[in-house]
Amino acid sequence: MNDEQGRPQAPRSANRILGSLRDALAAASREDPTKASHVSGSGAAGGPAAEHRGAAPQSARQVPSAAEAAREARAGTPNIPPLSQAGEADAPPTTRVVRVQQNPMLPEGERTQLVRGKAKITRGVFHQDPVVGWVVVVGGPGLGAHRPIFEGNNTVGRSPTQRIPIDFGDDSISSEEQAYIRYDSSERSFLFVPNLSKPNVVSVNDRRPTCAVVLSAMDVITMGRTQLVFIPFCGREFDWSEITEATD
Repeated sequence: MNDEQGRPQAPRSANRILGSLRDALAAASREDPTKASHVSGSGAAGGPAAEHRGAAPQSARQVPSAAEAAREARAGTPNIPPLSQAGEADAPPTTRVVRVQQNPMLPEGERTQLVRGKAKITRGVFHQDPVVGWVVVVGGPGLGAHRPIFEGNNTVGRSPTQRIPIDFGDDSISSEEQAYIRYDSSERSFLFVPNLSKPNVVSVNDRRPTCAVVLSAMDVITMGRTQLVFIPFCGREFDWSEITEATD
């Protein structure tokens, strides 16, 4: 259809649909007037929140930069701001340099002395009786232990007062003077002398001597339930007298 000016007219059904839609929207706005106010209120509230989010925390601007922290560390103890300030969690991460406390200087007496060139060795009076050999426990109580042998006569027994105390729990060894081990520096020889007055018999290499016998390296001495191996230190190749004569 055309109007009076010859232009085509929209169908009446379409005009009715548009009119009904406008009426429905107007009715909805009259029924829920709070929607518009809610939308406008949320927009007004968003302004300050956005402004608050856009503002940088005051504590973040007070955190020193990495270069400033490094300069303070070289100058002394760094000035690290406290972590309890408000907004510290939102601050950007920074590098903090902390100087580690150095170890204090050791006293002069505790420091290791450096030896340059050939060291001078001094030999004078013996600090204790010089060791001339050992007996090592290879069987019975005290397995693996050792006892030193000294120059002259050495009493062997279970008591700690003996010069060679075999005090490892073997009660079949006499408390005192079960036997004697003697080193003669003039002859540079070792002798084993059993004490025949004691009830338990001793043996050397499975032989039961009744008088003094010469001891050689790796001889096995049996006392009660204990076996000892003889290890010499002095002998034909070395004696402590060589050192004392060289210092005279």
